[in-house]
Amino acid sequence: MELPCRDPGDQLLRPGEMARLRARLRNVSHRHDLATVIAFAFDHRTRRLPFLYADMRMAPAGVRAVGSAMVDSGFPKTRIVLGQWNRNFRPSEMRLDGRIPDLFMVSGMFMHGAHYQALIRDACRIEPERRPLIIAGGPEAIYQPWRFFGAESNDPWGADVAVTGEEYVLLNLLEVLCSIRAPGEPMRSAFIRARDGGALDEVPGLVYSRSDTDGITEELVDTGIQRLLGDLDELPDPVLGYQLLEPPSPNGTLAPQALSAGQVRKHTRIASIVMTSGCKFGCRYCPIPAYNQRQYRSKSGERISEEIERIHNHYRISLFFGTDDNFFNDKDRAIEIADTLARRVDAGSRPHCKVRWGTEATIHDTLRMKDHLSLVRKAGLWALWMGVEDITGTLVKKGQQADKTLEAFRLLRENGIFPMPMMMHHDSQPLYTWRSNYGLINQLKLLRKAGALSMQVLMLTPAAGAKDFEESCASKLVFESVDGEPIQPWLVDGNLIVASHHPRPWLKQLYLVAGYLYFYNPLRLLAALIRPKSRIPLADSEPGPAGGLTRGQSGWNRFRKRMRRKIAAYLGDAGVLLFGMWGLTYTIPTMLKWSVRLMRGEIRRYDSAPTSRIPMRNPDGGPASHALPGTPQSVAALPGRSSDASRQVA
Repeated sequence: MELPCRDPGDQLLRPGEMARLRARLRNVSHRHDLATVIAFAFDHRTRRLPFLYADMRMAPAGVRAVGSAMVDSGFPKTRIVLGQWNRNFRPSEMRLDGRIPDLFMVSGMFMHGAHYQALIRDACRIEPERRPLIIAGGPEAIYQPWRFFGAESNDPWGADVAVTGEEYVLLNLLEVLCSIRAPGEPMRSAFIRARDGGALDEVPGLVYSRSDTDGITEELVDTGIQRLLGDLDELPDPVLGYQLLEPPSPNGTLAPQALSAGQVRKHTRIASIVMTSGCKFGCRYCPIPAYNQRQYRSKSGERISEEIERIHNHYRISLFFGTDDNFFNDKDRAIEIADTLARRVDAGSRPHCKVRWGTEATIHDTLRMKDHLSLVRKAGLWALWMGVEDITGTLVKKGQQADKTLEAFRLLRENGIFPMPMMMHHDSQPLYTWRSNYGLINQLKLLRKAGALSMQVLMLTPAAGAKDFEESCASKLVFESVDGEPIQPWLVDGNLIVASHHPRPWLKQLYLVAGYLYFYNPLRLLAALIRPKSRIPLADSEPGPAGGLTRGQSGWNRFRKRMRRKIAAYLGDAGVLLFGMWGLTYTIPTMLKWSVRLMRGEIRRYDSAPTSRIPMRNPDGGPASHALPGTPQSVAALPGRSSDASRQVA
């Protein structure tokens, strides 16, 4: 089931509202002196292709954005703890500014579910009178917020509230709490008073819990769908988030200081940057369009240019990755952004001449940009990750037929941009077909011939929040358990078969193994040393009026720098293939073990979508916006009656 949309005209915040909210918080923040710890949950069992390296060397944009919003709102005592760097971090042991934080925020994705639940459980071990207000967020909170609240009567645990939206929702919540908080009062105490007094019900984008005297969650109250920030230029400066990163450590406690500016680049070589959000396509397996309420939002070229320059100057980071759903979705806006960045290059701006960035787009929209790809390359675009999915368009049609895909690849390479295909395998696709492009190996062969340096191929797996999620579960496509073991979140990353109607799902698992081995292997590595796919126009050059060379360099230094770039361009293909082969040592063993379990073990399947075991309702007692059909619904308590006396209906 997709997320519902707000009424037309009520989907976006009023222009300037985000900035005004932060200004209001800055005016009162000195009276509260809040200390905040933001934790990004990360299950290390998910370390597999195609996410390797980026999972450890790119600080996630979401928690950085929240940290930036807190600092910009007047709460500088904030620390960001990344689970990939601090796997032993224990919230029960955390101290910031010599005290237990007032706020503990947890951001989680579904596949990291075991870790975010462990973090919340540990935080709940803190004595109730000293316990921070626990706020959940991230992609999982948007689509399945109930997973942050425990339903076990013998082990009470859970967040106090889940933010099912973006930074504005969190700051709006904090404004309400600060407006009623007494001097020195714990934030959790202020939250409980605000919750019980109905003050939170007018903040769209929250799901909060109501518990009995033993701390067992009785029901969840959903305040509805968030209003979106329309102009992304109103977001806080992302530079602020980098200064909050907790240094990598094996300890369970926090370090005295955050990571220094000089150490940031050592640990996060790639900077994720928000440029646009939204996509025009409505693929049944994708929850993104509904989340954006069919809106397309973006930053201006000037704002993006300033962010890139500031991040590079502060932290010397030269590689960026756009968190776009489809960067070329709006042709005019993409051209405006590219033109602004290209003009900075023409002006000789050293950061813009040195920066390389990548992002995502579709085949259809790439072809619409064919007359402007040279401009985009001049702006610094180095690689484009493309949702090819299935070249034949059998799985989904997004303008990616074989001839159009090959044309898009050719245009990109001619303009000095590396195409990076993202593939989806599905039940009806064979491993190989004769004289057609339908087979998985056939498509990988075609893409490699067209110039793909890398590839990713994942099994099509239903996602919460997508159109076909309920239907997929009802049709018994999704596995509930294999060989007597329930499907754990860390298994659901697309590499492992956890949803299939194929009579031999283990065979589909071996198809994925074969696809990876076909692309990343020693023979292809040797061929890449002779005829590398990385030798394309501009691969060995830097943009800018001086070719990226600093004025005043000696001829010998110029020669050495140019030779290094030429060698890097020549060996780039081999380097990517070698990295892929290394990544297979993490990936293939897990996939083979899983294929054996699929072959030998009994597979049990869902016959309906898994829903919250905890009753959910909206503030008026009606259905909750974020609840799936079949979720128990509790009717709002009448005046003078406690919530545990409320009547429950199916």
